[in-house]
Amino acid sequence: MTHTAPIVVAALYKFVTLSDYVALREPLLQAMVDNGIKGTLLIAEEGINGTVSGSREGIDGLMAWLKKDPRMVDIDHKETYCDEQPFYRTKVKLKKEIVTLGVPGVDPNKAVGTYVEPQDWNALIADPEVLLIDTRNDYEVSIGTFEGAIDPKTTSFREFPEYIKAHFDPARHKKVAMFCTGGIRCEKASSYMLGEGFEEVYHLKGGILKYLEEVPQEESRWRGDCFVFDNRVTVRHDLTEGDYDQCHACRTPISAEDRASEHYSPGVSCPHCWDSLSEKTRRSAIDRQKQIELAKARNQPHPIGRNYRALDAHDTEAHPTETPAAEPQRHEA
Repeated sequence: MTHTAPIVVAALYKFVTLSDYVALREPLLQAMVDNGIKGTLLIAEEGINGTVSGSREGIDGLMAWLKKDPRMVDIDHKETYCDEQPFYRTKVKLKKEIVTLGVPGVDPNKAVGTYVEPQDWNALIADPEVLLIDTRNDYEVSIGTFEGAIDPKTTSFREFPEYIKAHFDPARHKKVAMFCTGGIRCEKASSYMLGEGFEEVYHLKGGILKYLEEVPQEESRWRGDCFVFDNRVTVRHDLTEGDYDQCHACRTPISAEDRASEHYSPGVSCPHCWDSLSEKTRRSAIDRQKQIELAKARNQPHPIGRNYRALDAHDTEAHPTETPAAEPQRHEA
């Protein structure tokens, strides 16, 4: 039996002023192609963000290329592994924001909260005076979060500012700690909250993924799985692939129980959306599923999903209106 090396999945981002980001697009895309990299990177004047995958040599080659630029020397980057290619395309997209908050003037390059290392996180969130907020979207929070965390129940990161204004007061909530998948949303959220007058704002450095990597499970305050923006859908505490799938119609993570429901139709609908899809959407989903099954039978790559809800996730928000399920919708990360 032959064994192939695992595919490296790298989530990377950095808030840094890239006034030449438009000119960077083609060279960056070429560097990805030259190194056999799949996935999507978002670039904007405020920085770079995305999730990509490739061989060990390919990822190392891309990171070396990025770090030739002095502005990228300390770019944040986290790795996990999988056995199958989680992305089907190679893209570099130009954006107004690399994670979309939608509030003019919020700039993590000018002001950001206090970074907290994973090994110091438990002590911080154990403080009863600390307000712990999960900055991710509702479908992410539903499958895993930290003990005691508040769920804003947002469907898009754009909703976060209004949630904060409606529920919290800088005069009463003196200490705020926030977290997200890879750290990027928290940087922007912390910058926003500082601008709103919150005095002590903390965020988990490297996000949930770094915490799961560095904090032993027996000491962990994390409960459940962590949603990731590729075909694995979720990872467990040991960063192995979880048991969740994803509905290709509404993008919601679906459990084994969901898949056993009479309202689950692979690639078409799930218990979360079966009664809300339009007939046009349902027909499109059925046609897409037929294409997927045909591609699988031929052992060919295939696009796997249409984002009918236009979520934002990692915020590309990434969720453009149509994207392979694997493309970062972020990237949160």
